[in-house]
Amino acid sequence: MEKKIGRPTTNPKVERITVRLDRESQEILDLYCVQENIDRGEATRRGIKKLKEDLK
Repeated sequence: MEKKIGRPTTNPKVERITVRLDRESQEILDLYCVQENIDRGEATRRGIKKLKEDLK
């Protein structure tokens, strides 16, 4: 197997998740992405990091 050629990173994204959203959640996500000019993956990572505040 050949090594993939691409931009090196110090934080590779190796974990993949799939999630089903209701229409309201999808609209919120899409509006946030447009507002912040980011993709859904980055918005999802930001949301997950906000959950850290709620951890006990």
